[in-house]
Amino acid sequence: MTELEEYYNKFSEEKRLDSRHGQTEYRVSMKYIHEYIPTDREPQDIKILDIGAGTGRYSVALANEGYDVTAVELVKYNLSRIKAKNSTVKAMQGNAINLKKLASEQFDVTLLFGPMYHLFGFEDKKKALEEAKRVTKPGGVILVAYCMNEYGVITYAFKEKHIKECMDGKRLTSDFKTISEPKELYDYMRIEDINALNEAVGLERIKILSPDGPANYIRPFLNQLSDEEFEYFVHYQMATCERQDLIGAGAHTLDILRK
Repeated sequence: MTELEEYYNKFSEEKRLDSRHGQTEYRVSMKYIHEYIPTDREPQDIKILDIGAGTGRYSVALANEGYDVTAVELVKYNLSRIKAKNSTVKAMQGNAINLKKLASEQFDVTLLFGPMYHLFGFEDKKKALEEAKRVTKPGGVILVAYCMNEYGVITYAFKEKHIKECMDGKRLTSDFKTISEPKELYDYMRIEDINALNEAVGLERIKILSPDGPANYIRPFLNQLSDEEFEYFVHYQMATCERQDLIGAGAHTLDILRK
């Protein structure tokens, strides 16, 4: 069992997305997924691929709306959770950097959310993006999620007071770019890193946004809000998620690309 599998056997992605900061990310992401699902055909004729589907939060919800959804997940435990939900999702085990079970140019919308958090180095991320491009129809849309550098630095290095060990251990560059290794499980990006990947793979950006914005920074305060107040926060994030002056500081970024 890999370190990543061991991690996800213990970490509850369902619980994270049920939290208020997770709900914000999920609801904003779903808004944009729906924005780019074709409307010229019936749902059952629209093919959606969820690469790194986790426990199926997105793929099961979309399948329940009637779409033809395929989910690829590396971790067996997560895959079993998808299958236990008894949806119409076609779930299979697979690796984002080699989608050998899937034919080219068959999906209208491709989601590449979790894998980019856990792939290290430019080449592996490039392979995952190339595979997502390969299986997507010409003119189709690929939505890619990343964990962002400044959130990692501000939260782990400063808020949790690991800054000295990070600098002494050369886990941060002199300009505070994270240097991650696979044993740390998560890799972090800046906008310029994402731009370089898109250029290398030859994908056109439609838009880039932050699905969670400040939500992860203010978790305790979100939990203190009434349901009505929290709804205002979600609407705030939906209204501001495309602001270019805010994107890089959020925990996650959602890049929307056209093949």
